[in-house]
Amino acid sequence: MKNDEYIDINTIAKIKGLSSNRFLRIAIKKGKYIAREVTVQGGKSYEIKDSSLEVEVQEKLEDEERKSKSTALVPINNINFISENARLTALARVDIISALETIRKRYPTKKVADSIFIELYNSGLYLPQIYKFMGKLSIGTIYRWMKNYEDYGYQGLVPQRKVQSQNEYNTILNNEMKQVFLKYLLHPNKFSIGKAINLTRHVLEKRGYEDIPYNLTFRRFAEHFKKTNYSKWILMREGEKAYHDKVEVYIERDISKLEVGDVLIADGHVLNFQVINPFTGKPTRATLVGFLDWKSTALVGYEIMMTENTQCIASALRNSILNLGLIPKVVYQDNGKAFKAKYFQHTDFDESGFNGVYSNFGIKSVFAKPYNARAKVIERFFLEFQEEFEKMMPSYIGTSIEDKPAWLKLARGCTNKCIKKQQKTTFQPFKM
Repeated sequence: MKNDEYIDINTIAKIKGLSSNRFLRIAIKKGKYIAREVTVQGGKSYEIKDSSLEVEVQEKLEDEERKSKSTALVPINNINFISENARLTALARVDIISALETIRKRYPTKKVADSIFIELYNSGLYLPQIYKFMGKLSIGTIYRWMKNYEDYGYQGLVPQRKVQSQNEYNTILNNEMKQVFLKYLLHPNKFSIGKAINLTRHVLEKRGYEDIPYNLTFRRFAEHFKKTNYSKWILMREGEKAYHDKVEVYIERDISKLEVGDVLIADGHVLNFQVINPFTGKPTRATLVGFLDWKSTALVGYEIMMTENTQCIASALRNSILNLGLIPKVVYQDNGKAFKAKYFQHTDFDESGFNGVYSNFGIKSVFAKPYNARAKVIERFFLEFQEEFEKMMPSYIGTSIEDKPAWLKLARGCTNKCIKKQQKTTFQPFKM
């Protein structure tokens, strides 16, 4: 770069990391830089002499110039390697340029046509689909696209963002800078972003860094990290309770990503009608253990026994696997003692050569949060089962005191003999 070259203040503002050129205009008026006034589209602007700029700014300008000279355009035969979003963006820019050229044919001057076009476009009514995708634009941006389109064709309109993976932020911070900065950003003492930046600069200076990026660069990285890693931000800075209160409640499940048989939901349900216990001969409420497929919401396996025990759960799991014809990847289950038994989990039985059922089948077990019935989809099935089946049973006894059937709501003065007589005439429990 020649020392007598004049550089546009917008370019210098970008190099300095400024959001506008206002600071540079004030500095020019104070005589800090050697500058000249130039006429641009829409008014007056300034260009600053290269030799009057700070040394670090001159070096960055030289680096940008070297990059622009050494970086060749991607050959047209490699166009398929661009992302889908970049491809759609380039096509939208082509459509905008074509629409502007069409408008220009209807008016005597380009200035009038361009002014009318930008108003029509930014109203969102002229090209509604493109406006929804691209957002508001300035006429200067469209001029730049037209120049690139004229010089390089379609390829010149493809966004040249160097992002390697999803949610990766394009920044000049290297990995060591990021690690040091994140150490303070995610500290449980909740340092402010400004304090984290100061501490990071201090550490980097001690490690021998001389050209440390501006504070604005660190701040933008912090804001992007918080936006794209909000769950980690809350967990590390505010703890598990804040994570449960601020993050977990907003997590949405997407069952469209599942296949039938991938995830089974297991739970036990005490039946609301009585049967004869085969071991005691007395009326009792049996327990239904069911395995429901999350994708299809079908009950794929169940077992009914007197209590929710490991034998009952194992039998229901066996029936589920036989009915599905495959082994599930995950079982999402209740927090009950039977479900947490070592019989199913793979612990403490190695010495006897007996391992957990889930472990043997390669099934991952996940436990629901206590007292959170909404987390288990199978609860909806039990509710429908109660309404459509249990209430049809003669021995139905209700789910609560308020829900008891009429034969249980006897007068207070009724004797035990009276109650037994009423029971015999009302129902006979089923025999198991």
